[in-house]
Amino acid sequence: MKNMMMDKSSFKSARTMGVSVTLMGALLMSLDPIFIRFSGVSGFDTAFLFGLFTAISMPIFIQLRDERGLIRAVNESGWPVLLSGLLMLGSATGLVLSIKHTSIANTFVILSAAPALAAVFSWLLLGEVTKRSTWIAIVSVMIGIVIVVSGSFDSGNLIGDGLAVFAVTCLSLNQTLLHKYKNVSRMASVGFGGLFLALAMFFVATPSAYSLNTWLIMGAMGLFTAPFGRVLSQTATRYITAPEVGMILMIEAVLAPIWAFSFFDEIPPMTSVFGGSIILLTILIYAISTTKNEQ
Repeated sequence: MKNMMMDKSSFKSARTMGVSVTLMGALLMSLDPIFIRFSGVSGFDTAFLFGLFTAISMPIFIQLRDERGLIRAVNESGWPVLLSGLLMLGSATGLVLSIKHTSIANTFVILSAAPALAAVFSWLLLGEVTKRSTWIAIVSVMIGIVIVVSGSFDSGNLIGDGLAVFAVTCLSLNQTLLHKYKNVSRMASVGFGGLFLALAMFFVATPSAYSLNTWLIMGAMGLFTAPFGRVLSQTATRYITAPEVGMILMIEAVLAPIWAFSFFDEIPPMTSVFGGSIILLTILIYAISTTKNEQ
């Protein structure tokens, strides 16, 4: 009986940790648009600089923070860390190119399918069945996303929409992969993703044209907030399922307009306020109930 109580307590603690880590990761990643807006460079150049600085910062932090050291951490992570890096390359590239070919609203709506896709992949590849309460929360969040972008939603472009589907597929597969292989170094995964991204974008980027201001701003993003936001979101897959991680990350749709208002005096439309309220309320209720129900 005592062991059962300890196991239940540990499970509850793990779920609380997973929710908390995901929320922190979403908070850090929601800052991306601020750096991108201030950097004054194109999406391709932004992706290149993010990848470059991430590829620099992650090995350093692995060496400093992982007792195994860089080489051993990568070796023990095995092939899944390389596949995770390639999936991160796919999601980042698909996102950048999607925004180039279709409306941001279309991209945002398609990306909101991430938790549902993660649930499907978790079922097909891991045999995990997503709880009914999680599905209800996923649907509610997706409705909120649609409301947020409804004011600017248009027919879009088939190529751009297809690239967004590719991006969200890679993202969901990566979350599922890392949920299965919990021992993979999350920093190494993000580091490889950054390296692959920098190499891919190097051929379309124009580093010689960057100002000192661009290097400094993107350095702050690429060395700290952006990579660690992704490390935290990937770390969360050790504690909660991929669909839950994907759903909670959708809180970025609420935080982004708040930062836009705070830094650029952009007043969000009522659809963003209403839809964002649905997303925020859903995630808060789910975050509280998912830990309470394990008591």
